[in-house]
Amino acid sequence: MFDSLSDRLGGVFDKLRGRGALKEQDVRDAMREVRIALLEADVALPVVRRFIDQVTEKAVGQSVLRSVTPGQQVIKIVNDAMVEMLGGEQTEELNLAAAPPVVIMMVGLQGSGKTTSTAKLAKLIREKHGKKPMMASLDVNRPAAQEQLKVLGEQAQVATLPIIAGQQPTEIAVRALQAAKLQAIDVLLLDTAGRLHVDQQLMDEMKAVSEISAPTETLLVVDSLTGQDAVNVAQSFAGEVDLTGVVLTRMDGDARGGAALSMRAVTGKPIKFAGTGEKIDALEAFHPGRVASRILGMGDIVSIVEKAAETIEAEDAERMAERMAKGQFDLNDLRTQLKQMQNMGGLGMLAGMMPGMKKAKAAMAASSMDDKVLIHMDAIIGSMTPKERANPALMNAKRKRRVAAGSGTQVQEVNKLLKMHQEMGKAMKQIKKMGGLKGLGAMFGKGGLDAAMPGLGGPGGGMGGGSMPGLGGPGGPDLSKLLKK
Repeated sequence: MFDSLSDRLGGVFDKLRGRGALKEQDVRDAMREVRIALLEADVALPVVRRFIDQVTEKAVGQSVLRSVTPGQQVIKIVNDAMVEMLGGEQTEELNLAAAPPVVIMMVGLQGSGKTTSTAKLAKLIREKHGKKPMMASLDVNRPAAQEQLKVLGEQAQVATLPIIAGQQPTEIAVRALQAAKLQAIDVLLLDTAGRLHVDQQLMDEMKAVSEISAPTETLLVVDSLTGQDAVNVAQSFAGEVDLTGVVLTRMDGDARGGAALSMRAVTGKPIKFAGTGEKIDALEAFHPGRVASRILGMGDIVSIVEKAAETIEAEDAERMAERMAKGQFDLNDLRTQLKQMQNMGGLGMLAGMMPGMKKAKAAMAASSMDDKVLIHMDAIIGSMTPKERANPALMNAKRKRRVAAGSGTQVQEVNKLLKMHQEMGKAMKQIKKMGGLKGLGAMFGKGGLDAAMPGLGGPGGGMGGGSMPGLGGPGGPDLSKLLKK
């Protein structure tokens, strides 16, 4: 979503980094470009003015102009201001501590993804909070809305209130509360009706349901693709009902990101969740600090680690750790790694969240390299015999032709895969020479990630300082070239 804004800001900061000292005019010129970038990203004008004034005031101070690395200092000031604009360092959690059943009322316009977001949130509450949720659809206007929630409930393994034709929203709310108490439900999610636009009937209906259910949380679901109008919708709802937070849907889309950046500043309500895809589990907590880091090209390692923890099997991780400690790495290990990358969102998502990988992501897009590459690699490894996967040295010309024919690829692609495995194997042997995983841990303790692996964003300069040649450093081939078809 923030790609175009991130690219614009990256260009501005590259100019600042390249200078040993900054004059006040340099800072003001940079802030002028930042203002244009934010306005083009559809950020609300009052928000942009407040943001630029705040950053400029701090950035033209003597501490910045006389600092050793003034460019980096300006970037830090912009990052801090952006985090504050998005809601501060603290992530706003759901209030589930009230006496059960805790009622969460979902409101918003029709088509904003309200029903899907209700099911996603119910699944998240069940899995991550260990609560027993139930969903009830109060949407009697949209055809098959109640049936849709029932189907989504089955997918999310969450109970839904049985449908009784002809009941009005207030009657359904009363019945849902009674059912939740009888069934010892912890959290009751009410999916209210929406309209194509804000009208008095919609507001009256929401107020009536709110009076009956006394919700602990009232979440406004907003489609981020609607751009600046999403902010107007949020203001309209905030003026009528007591909102406690916002859920931004379609954060994986190609919108310019202005709605997300403006929402907190305009409404004063925190963005609590972001929808990142169509799947039932594509909902994540909104972390202002991480989003700001992504926008400014500084990556989001924490989110990568969390995704890895969710998708990587503990047994596979333990087996891989043992083999890494011994300096072993065969094609079965590589295949496991490729599957984990697919489960974590693919090459594009990972590249976008790694520090200093913006240019690599752009190069991947320019070369038409996408997640099909991972599928092709898996097909190549799958066409090999167990002996060949365990011992890639057996792969002679005849075997390569057979594998290429079996996987529907070319011999050149088989060679590229084997070359990639060879380089990653060298990296594993280097880890063994450094004392295995314990040696790496000791290095992390002394100087952190930058000291241990300068090739991954440290002083060596962004994904290629040379400590691990298999990951794109001078000691090995460019990863994008290895993966490119």
